[in-house]
Amino acid sequence: MNIELRQLRYFVTVAEEMHFGRAAIRLHMTQPPLSQAIQSLEAMLGVQLFRRTSRSVALTPAGSALLPEAQRILQQTAALPDLMRRVTSGASGRLSLAFVSTADYSVLPPFLREFRESYPGVEIDLREATTDVQLDDLMQGRIDVGLLIPPLPDKAKLQLDYLPVLSEPLILAAPKGLKALKGKQSVALQSLAELPLIIFPRRIAPAFHDAILSCYRDAGLTPHIGQEAIQMQTIIGLVSAGMGIALVPQSVSNLKRPGVDYKPLANKTPLVETGLAWRRDNASPVLKAFLELLRKN
Repeated sequence: MNIELRQLRYFVTVAEEMHFGRAAIRLHMTQPPLSQAIQSLEAMLGVQLFRRTSRSVALTPAGSALLPEAQRILQQTAALPDLMRRVTSGASGRLSLAFVSTADYSVLPPFLREFRESYPGVEIDLREATTDVQLDDLMQGRIDVGLLIPPLPDKAKLQLDYLPVLSEPLILAAPKGLKALKGKQSVALQSLAELPLIIFPRRIAPAFHDAILSCYRDAGLTPHIGQEAIQMQTIIGLVSAGMGIALVPQSVSNLKRPGVDYKPLANKTPLVETGLAWRRDNASPVLKAFLELLRKN
């Protein structure tokens, strides 16, 4: 049984007019083929949709049940061209975006705010993930775009494009009340040499990890790594608990945690970059719209 949209449109028009003649006029056709189409629909469904007399037309219980469903189908069908236009323009659809935890305190909130305001019809699937996990997800096509810490491995560069979005210095996160911080606008690492360093495993973001250790090397120090943690929130939590100090991107100071002081470093520090990566062969209109919006900023 293949019911045609044309038959549903004929049925709805007759139901709205409750008169075959007026319905035929609305449909720009004569009454006999309209009556035949309704009879054919009734035969397909195995029910009578209208009670007909010489003077009146009325819906049967089956017709009354079919009417709202037929109207819904016709409305959805009428909306398809607009839906396709919105999908192909990036105004509708889904964007899967992963981000490193540091981005949550810097570029991610304004990015999302602007994109939602410009494309309210897009569903955004957010997930927090370390750079190494994001790279694997991007290569496997499990996410559309990642906010991560470069550089991209050579293998990934064959498939991924990259756009830098933020460059910021490292600062100190230390337990509140340290004597070495009292009255200081900036702090030299040498004054904190005895305190354990809290850092993430190198495999998660090798360049970021090496940048932190280079600060110690340039200061003539060898850090004592007291704890390793994957998420920036955990690292700051360990600092708050007095377990040691951490060197973090400047934007992490937006994470206000009791018991933590943030201070600029007197030592020269490298800049830590955050950027967007995506598959070069991803033709998603939503991804294209997202990238175009960010490039305007």
